[in-house]
Amino acid sequence: MLEAMNLTVNNTEYVLEIQTDRNLLSVLRSEIGLTGAKEGCDDSECGACMVLLDGKPVNSCSILAVQAVGRMITTVEGLGQPDKLNTIQKEFIKAGAVQCGFCTPGMIVSSYALLMENSRPSGYEVRVALSGNLCRCTGYQNIVEAVLRAAELWEQTDN
Repeated sequence: MLEAMNLTVNNTEYVLEIQTDRNLLSVLRSEIGLTGAKEGCDDSECGACMVLLDGKPVNSCSILAVQAVGRMITTVEGLGQPDKLNTIQKEFIKAGAVQCGFCTPGMIVSSYALLMENSRPSGYEVRVALSGNLCRCTGYQNIVEAVLRAAELWEQTDN
């Protein structure tokens, strides 16, 4: 069944007519054209589709688009632009925390949520916060180091 929905994504309101059984990930990618969130497992196991919903990280493959109506959705595209990267994105690059890049948007979204809640996390807290994000390339150490470096700069920047 088609239904008109208003979704607020990265501070922009979209009026869409979509099937009520579509997940948020498919709507973000296909209808809105934001392809940062990736479909990895389609089962909330890998974190590649991570977005913020009202500031909290969620797997967009497991949220219906209709559940996001009236809520603030933030994708990795809303955290920084190619010409104005946020602190976490810059530190991922500096630390060599990006290899194939498939998991990177989800890792950045989860890291952002962590630093918004706890700007001085320990290495253990970073690992816990990223535990819902899988990476097959890096071994995680460079990712954890990037988040810890970003945390050192977090309060001094506009994120």
